[in-house]
Amino acid sequence: MQPVSGPRLILGVSPPSSAPALLHDSQASRSTEHEALARQPRPHALMALAGWSTARLARAVAPHALRVCVVCGPGNNGGDGLVAARHLHRSGVQVQVWTPAGAATPGPSDARWALQQAREAGVPVASSDPTHNSETQAPHLVIDALLGLGASRAPSGAFAHAIARMNAWSSAGIPVVAIDLPSGLHADTGAVLGGDAVVASHTLALLTLKPGLFTGQGRDHAGTVWLDDLGVTAGAATAALVSAPKQAARPHQAHKGSFGDVVVIGGAPGMTGAARLAAHAALAAGAGRTIVSLLDPQAPNQDTTRPEWLWCTGAWMPGQADLEHSTVVCGCGGGDAVRAALPAVLSRSARLVLDADALNAVASDPALDSLLQTRARRGAATVLTPHPLEAARLLHTTTAEVQADRLHAAQALAERWQLTVVLKGSGTVTASPSALPCINGSGNAALASG
Repeated sequence: MQPVSGPRLILGVSPPSSAPALLHDSQASRSTEHEALARQPRPHALMALAGWSTARLARAVAPHALRVCVVCGPGNNGGDGLVAARHLHRSGVQVQVWTPAGAATPGPSDARWALQQAREAGVPVASSDPTHNSETQAPHLVIDALLGLGASRAPSGAFAHAIARMNAWSSAGIPVVAIDLPSGLHADTGAVLGGDAVVASHTLALLTLKPGLFTGQGRDHAGTVWLDDLGVTAGAATAALVSAPKQAARPHQAHKGSFGDVVVIGGAPGMTGAARLAAHAALAAGAGRTIVSLLDPQAPNQDTTRPEWLWCTGAWMPGQADLEHSTVVCGCGGGDAVRAALPAVLSRSARLVLDADALNAVASDPALDSLLQTRARRGAATVLTPHPLEAARLLHTTTAEVQADRLHAAQALAERWQLTVVLKGSGTVTASPSALPCINGSGNAALASG
């Protein structure tokens, strides 16, 4: 294959590099595309680059593939697939283009040009499932060019059938490369638009990275995400993709007093494990001193396996722990018992992380809600760490609505109380007032257990 223009770099962004990668939602991506189309040096130049980039990635991820099926929709996403099919065909690969909407379906001018070019090059184009005949051999590689950025409703009819067919190939171990987005996945939210979306092994994002590839159900559908910006500089970002920061090196003369105290308040009867896990995390993160204050009055105030912990009964009570100069973590396994501690914790803590049952208490108690709002007015730092159900309780909505737009839900919580929110889940979202939200592209489901 010969490149359409000079060789272009395709950057792997999953897992993310140390520098944040900028994400652009549908509106921002369309704006970038429109500006790029207006400036392209010749007609169809942008699609030519996108198709060539797709073909190059296809050859890189499946270099020995002899049979390739390219599933093309009627829009520009399908046009990119048709250009890729033409390049693969010319390189000697047996290519079959499947157009579920019908090869004669009118589309954008770029897509019509791509179809004409593919036909003139001798690429077979059919509107029926290429594997409907039992004698037809399965492809070695599938390119998903069915639905792109414009998809906003559940695929149906021939499109739903094509998605199901691609997923059957994916389940059989055949690699699937999605162009820009796996078909059926919402670009902004990572939600599946209908009953199913393509499960790709690789996704080649074009021009911009879309938030939906990294949060919600996106990470389970996008596979390894690649970016080719096609030489175009995108506009203002919607969010950023980050990874866990590396712990900074400590000065040699530092001591435990140099790194502050963490007070963990939680662990109601029968649920002390959560508070202990939080204390473990505080030590691992580098706290100078970790103080454990359990809400279970019958729990022993010691742990011979963790001699480095300090223990304090009723840390929120006057004369006990110095909350005014500490970072307080409250709510881990707190149960109903945490309610008694929250007024003092909200009023006195210098820096506060609210988790689990502390969040549930705030969601159901207007007095605690008011104390949380007061923290922002007096400049006290606060972080909420809800999972989707806890976020739904705080927003007085449903878990499904939170998961349908995780970026919006996290930002709404941050603006509501003027604090930082860490919305847990696949592609954890961190949001702060009037700041660009971040999606954590690292992590996995290994901790999805009690």
